[in-house]
Amino acid sequence: MRWILVAAGLLMANMAWSAPAAWIAESDAHALAVLKAQAAFQPEGASAAGLSEFDTAVMDLGPNLYAREQAADRATLDALDKALAEATDTRVRQDLAILRQSVADGIASREIDHRLMLPYAALHEGLFHSFNRLLDPRNDASRYAAALIRLRRYAGLEAGFAPLVDQAQALARERFDDAGLVGPWRAEVENDLTNAPRFIAGMRQLFERAGLKDWEAPFAALEKQLNAHAAWVKAQILPRARADNRLPEELYADNLKQFGVRETPERLIEQAQAAYQANASEMKAVARQIAARNGWKEADLVSVIRQLKQQTIAPDAVLGVYTGRLKELEAIIRREKIVTLPERAASIRLATEAESAATPASFMSPPQLIGNTGQYGEFVLVQSNPGQGEGAQMDDFNHDGIVWTLTAHEARPGHELQFASMVENGVSLARSLFAFNSANVEGWGLYAEAVMYEHLPLEGQLFSLYSRAWRAARMFLDPMVNTGRMTRDDAARFLEEHLAMSPAMAASEADRYAYRMPGQATAYYYGYQKLMALRTEVEIRLGDAFDQRAFHDAVIAQGLLPPQMLREAVMAALSVH
Repeated sequence: MRWILVAAGLLMANMAWSAPAAWIAESDAHALAVLKAQAAFQPEGASAAGLSEFDTAVMDLGPNLYAREQAADRATLDALDKALAEATDTRVRQDLAILRQSVADGIASREIDHRLMLPYAALHEGLFHSFNRLLDPRNDASRYAAALIRLRRYAGLEAGFAPLVDQAQALARERFDDAGLVGPWRAEVENDLTNAPRFIAGMRQLFERAGLKDWEAPFAALEKQLNAHAAWVKAQILPRARADNRLPEELYADNLKQFGVRETPERLIEQAQAAYQANASEMKAVARQIAARNGWKEADLVSVIRQLKQQTIAPDAVLGVYTGRLKELEAIIRREKIVTLPERAASIRLATEAESAATPASFMSPPQLIGNTGQYGEFVLVQSNPGQGEGAQMDDFNHDGIVWTLTAHEARPGHELQFASMVENGVSLARSLFAFNSANVEGWGLYAEAVMYEHLPLEGQLFSLYSRAWRAARMFLDPMVNTGRMTRDDAARFLEEHLAMSPAMAASEADRYAYRMPGQATAYYYGYQKLMALRTEVEIRLGDAFDQRAFHDAVIAQGLLPPQMLREAVMAALSVH
């Protein structure tokens, strides 16, 4: 497993609202106890979620880390078991079950990782994420000063704090002589080393933008340590890296579970290959209509996609086009009564170079969710993959056809709406932070694209289908790459040849499967299928009384519940019997 210390990897957390229901207050007391116990080891995540009491705390990579974390989580399990025995409210009991499952899954995953994998920390990227979340312009500026303390502690410049690079190296050296451990994939380590200077530059830019004083000297000390650490990684980790991207089977299966995908690789491949062909057939029909309308001689799918991608949007106009398209989508949502829109406005911005290196695909950056005082989510548009070198520009997201569906996925009615609605309406910590997984979140994003499909112009429809076929392809490419049926390069080539992806985007995709997040890419189509199945069941049961806005509002109101629990909650909310 890629052991990357991404403090901002905590994507979800509790939302702030006034006077929460009594059961939510009771549930959140338990959830906060769990969150704070885990923050003893990874406080940056709690800080990123909005718990400012952890702004100056730094991650623990000290001796016997595995044993200490396991013991702490087992103690948490005991406390949750006691709380379950005493709780009387059904909703609180459901939330306690979510908390318990989350902690138990963490214990199991940590055990597998410890037994099979050599510890490897992508420190440069992890520290960039740490400061990027703390120095986020959406945060109250009064929190920024904590970054100076965090900086000094990472560098070991305060009493009682050893340099983080020393801790990371010692943690890895503890296991160098353990026979049978699997190291990180060689290409992964090489990519981390290539991007290391970008992350250092990105951190420097964050401190410059924040306007803090007296950060230069401790930053110089940390930069020197990180440069030395990169040399150490090259000398000590790279020779221990594995030549094959494949993870041990047990670890890949656990990855799927962590991302909310409860299927075998074989079953995912079978389902996804059929789904891909169905979506491709629809795309071909729409592509022929577009070619005929434009008088294009070549009407095959790939040729039409490439023709449309040539209709690029100028770099200085991209942001304006996406912002304008968001307004059009919101107008459609209101007119067609698709879902209740949040009161706060959505935001779109371009990614920095360091953000693009860390996440070489467009993404949703959540706001501060604990103690939110009006902060908003951001759709962050990525247009390059800096880790691929000069000229790694993507032409996948700067043409008009894709703007419709990407905005629907990342902004509204997709991810941004999920976050904004939960901020405004209030959801328990257990149902947001601890129930969170990729299948729940990304399934909604892809579903959001699908519900907008019928209202889009022909080019928008083509790329809505394209996006769906791409996610279906992910659900078979990822397990094929991770079970040895296909190489990482084979996957990239498939995407270039069959979906006309740019080499930079295809490389980003293939890296996602091979080492960035093995298993995660399967969650999009998997979660989408679960939501479509739920909608179909509700439509059958309600008949003419089915109301899509009521259905979508009910789904969003539940937070990020697992599929079976979501089904039960939505059925109850809509009085479906």
